Amino acid sequence: MIGAVIGDIVGSVYEFDNIKSKDFPLYSDESTFTDDTVCTLAIAESILDGTDVVASLQKWCRKYWKMSYGNGFMSWIRSPNPEPYGSWGNGAAMRVSAAGFLSPTIEYSRQLATKVTEITHNHPEGIKGALATADAIFLAFSSWTPDEIRQHISGTYGYDLNRTVDEIRPTYHFNETCQETVPEAIICALEATDFEDAIRNAISIGGDSDTVAAIAGAIAEARFHVELTEELCAPAVARLPDDLRMVLKRIYDERHKHTGCSRPAWYL
Repeated sequence: MIGAVIGDIVGSVYEFDNIKSKDFPLYSDESTFTDDTVCTLAIAESILDGTDVVASLQKWCRKYWKMSYGNGFMSWIRSPNPEPYGSWGNGAAMRVSAAGFLSPTIEYSRQLATKVTEITHNHPEGIKGALATADAIFLAFSSWTPDEIRQHISGTYGYDLNRTVDEIRPTYHFNETCQETVPEAIICALEATDFEDAIRNAISIGGDSDTVAAIAGAIAEARFHVELTEELCAPAVARLPDDLRMVLKRIYDERHKHTGCSRPAWYL
């Protein structure tokens, strides 16, 4: 989960000012969390508490309303009777990481991913983007190799994952659809040599940088979780307000309780 937050914060300054390079500072004075982090942690809280995901998203997004929410989602946030609106936007994938992170089985992960996505992004491409992301996270945590994950995602969801980051970078452009965000983000995570490299891959291709990096960062955390040092994480955690930081900590409490894994260094 911290991987998604790091990706969002690092990407925040490059979303509308793309940099087609892997040589850039991870954090700057302008780096901040965006709607990607708010939505991700809102969904995580609803999964942790077993509460209504609609109510959780509306609560958190109304509290942090000065974010770059899409027009359709903004209307949904404000609605007293919110209904799905057929979106295939990449928001379906950027906010779903808790489904892969907190599930004991891939089947349960898919159930959660569908449940938290179909309330807004009920278009087949929106559901597919969320499911592919959740699968990639769960399988990476399960120690599947990049080639095994690539074959599974391509075979199950039909995404072309045979390209490289270097092949994507020259022509990739800003795109807010799942179809042209999720495959690229997965490639950035699977090709990476470590967590930081995944984030640099994601930023370097351009496009919707905070969202690409949030998706790639969540998958990369699952692949390289032992490499998520305090040096990488602390600057991101420090940029979160107390209420969002507490949700993030609760996620690691839950993983500690069910898996026995140690809490990360930044937790303390």
